Amino acid sequence: MKINVINQCNEENHGPFIQKILKKAYKMMGVKKKLALNVILVTNDYMRELNKTYRGRDAVTDVLTFPSELKDELGDVFIALHVAYEQSRGYGHTFKRELGFLVVHGFLHALGYDHDSEEKEHVMFNLQEKILNKMKLYR
Repeated sequence: MKINVINQCNEENHGPFIQKILKKAYKMMGVKKKLALNVILVTNDYMRELNKTYRGRDAVTDVLTFPSELKDELGDVFIALHVAYEQSRGYGHTFKRELGFLVVHGFLHALGYDHDSEEKEHVMFNLQEKILNKMKLYR
């Protein structure tokens, strides 16, 4: 499997942590090892621009996923690193738990999962929790 982590925030190196989570998620979801995923850690300003350009929303969001149409790639997952820090404090859990949640959430979107209905949300969120619990990233 090819997992690329690009940190555009000049922050701590979160690459090994993200790689570990995604290796477990790939295995649990039965994803072919040759499929690449890019995780890009971005600033709030950059995320706002992405959200505005691709979703028509002039606001910062925590994670955006762009699935790939290439046969050897899953896609790109953009995570607003400072939003993850803020949300971890707001939710009262660790930053690692929040970052792990966002990584898994984006990964599942790249696989085609969504939460645009109650039924789909139930399926996707249950998968997220199973993966996060396997990594001992509890709420």
